[in-house]
Amino acid sequence: MLDNVKKIKSKLATSTLALTLGLSVIATDLAAADHNWRFSNLYSRGTAFGELYEGLGKDIERLSEGKIKVQTLYSGEGVGTSGLLGAVKSGLITMGAPFQSMHAGELPAGVVEIGLPGGTEDAGELYALFHKKGWGEVLEKAYGSQGMVWLEPYIQPPVYIITKEPIQSVEDFKGMKIRAPGAYGKFLRNLGASPVSLAWSEIYTSLATGVIDGSIGSNLIDHRDGNHVEVAKYMYPLPLAGAQVLPIVVNRGAWRKLPDDLKAAVREATEIHAQKQLEKSRQWESEALEKMISQGLKWSPAASDQDKQAWAQAGSGLWDEYAAKDKYSKQLIDILKQDL
Repeated sequence: MLDNVKKIKSKLATSTLALTLGLSVIATDLAAADHNWRFSNLYSRGTAFGELYEGLGKDIERLSEGKIKVQTLYSGEGVGTSGLLGAVKSGLITMGAPFQSMHAGELPAGVVEIGLPGGTEDAGELYALFHKKGWGEVLEKAYGSQGMVWLEPYIQPPVYIITKEPIQSVEDFKGMKIRAPGAYGKFLRNLGASPVSLAWSEIYTSLATGVIDGSIGSNLIDHRDGNHVEVAKYMYPLPLAGAQVLPIVVNRGAWRKLPDDLKAAVREATEIHAQKQLEKSRQWESEALEKMISQGLKWSPAASDQDKQAWAQAGSGLWDEYAAKDKYSKQLIDILKQDL
């Protein structure tokens, strides 16, 4: 009995020592960092894009030589999708990768930024739009007006709709409940659908239970990583947008605390992230489509010329509608019109 007590005491002492050492390491690690950031994104742990955001955090740590430590938060971990932008503004989180369509009322220019239906898929054209034609300067002011610093945007592939039933013609969209926030929802409403705003993590269950009849993903990869093909087997062949452009934003108060060399390190990390997003998303899109087809995905019938015309008309009025939202949206639309 005495021996057993001694063994228990020994184990407790060892465990206590290990815990103390562990806490000491954590405390030392945190103390070594001059800045501790929380970075929230839209995706769940283990997803392809989630890993890219985690890589961004690691690049910031590497390029800052450990002076900035980044805790990556995933979907549902403290901040909901619809609350992400507000959390960056308030400083609840330091850095965010928002889906602008979820924040149309807060920052209308973000909906234009992400790409209105019918936009180009050419990465070169998009890069020029942001870096040579003035969109970057406008968006710095738009986000800056709300206490955020706008950093290097990144490009994701075309936006497609997955549905539970095949779409034989655009007439079939009438009455359908489709998860499509922001301008995508307005576009589909013009075709007679009823748009619904849901976080990405809610799509699977909502499709499975009949709350919605279909959903957009930010891209085909989203549909794969969300296992949406298990509950919705049909993809409509016309994309809503040729590409999406999304930003990385930082709380302005936290940004101002950085010396110039660390600001440069963060900017460089977001530039690396943007390049990885472009390279990986093209590869993953092909892989995602192949996997979903093997799981039973089918394309709805090819769109007729009449359907293509109706598709174009559904998006034709959105430019003027969004230009009227605020001064920043108007400036972005004016720049777009210069290229017409």
